[in-house]
Amino acid sequence: MAYVKLLPPDVELETKRVLKQLARSHRALAELKGFAGMIPNQNILINAVTINEAKDSSEIENIITTHDELFKAMSQENYNNPAAKEVANYRTALWRGYELVKDKQALTVNLIIEIQQLIVKNSAGIRKLPGTVLKNEETGEVLYTPPSGEKEIMLLLDNLVKYINEDYDNIDPLIKLAVIHYQFEVIHPFYDGNGRTGRIINVLYLILKELLNNPILYLSKYIIRNKAAYYRLLQEVRTKGKWEEWILFILDGIEQTAEETLLLVKRINTVVEQTAKDIKNLLPKIYSRELVYLLFFEFYTKIAYLEKGLNITRKTASNYLSLLEEKGFLESHKIGRERIFLNKRLFEVVQQAGTEK
Repeated sequence: MAYVKLLPPDVELETKRVLKQLARSHRALAELKGFAGMIPNQNILINAVTINEAKDSSEIENIITTHDELFKAMSQENYNNPAAKEVANYRTALWRGYELVKDKQALTVNLIIEIQQLIVKNSAGIRKLPGTVLKNEETGEVLYTPPSGEKEIMLLLDNLVKYINEDYDNIDPLIKLAVIHYQFEVIHPFYDGNGRTGRIINVLYLILKELLNNPILYLSKYIIRNKAAYYRLLQEVRTKGKWEEWILFILDGIEQTAEETLLLVKRINTVVEQTAKDIKNLLPKIYSRELVYLLFFEFYTKIAYLEKGLNITRKTASNYLSLLEEKGFLESHKIGRERIFLNKRLFEVVQQAGTEK
């Protein structure tokens, strides 16, 4: 069983190389926060970005699905695709974590447990039984045996959340994020869902420290691109105390991801504005800003959403959707007993961003 040291680490974290990269990471993050903050309907952004994060974060754990399957799983509760359902659960957990952090202005052990339970859809909670090991998937070699026993794990988690919530060491929050991510992964407090829970904690920490207003920056795609380096560097912190390389890796990931997310946010904004203009020109009688926001809230909509959101009759809502489909804005799909309307333009932007590596 591994001995995990309590935080803070007893090494110099703010080295020259780290501080140089830190400035670039902060710049990219501030630019993303600034542009995203100017977009009128923040929920459009959050929903669109979190779809790809849920997909990518789950892919790291070998839970693979497509945007098409995800669309069906999100729009119909009984849709039978376990992988797509797991991805949809991840996004639910992410939203819940965001709401709780905004409300409590803190990241607590109970919040972390709740996020994990929403991801894996069980209430096993903190590991109580020994026997958990992390293996090399290809060779089966045991790489790491995390601490076991609820008492030991809770001690480490209490220390972690204290480090998250209290800035007693005056270390820059982006450097702390790298430390927090490492520590959570080596504690490995749950039987399942540790990686996904840890990646949600990353973005919640950025919100807690007001480096972002919304949960729109995720390192999952960066980790997929650099998976071997990610696991090697995690291991080298543990076995050799090589903090600098790990911190640089995470900071570089923040910079790259912030730049890529900014491009996606700009694309989404352009599509929303262009669609608003086109509906106004082609269907002036039904146009309203509220209608456009409803069409972009998710990448699909239903008659009931328009009925409730615009306070109109079911018949009128149905007519609106038929007209929008006629003009090529939407594409209807029969899923189960229900007719779902896909926002083609938004779906294409999200899908394209999801396949860019």
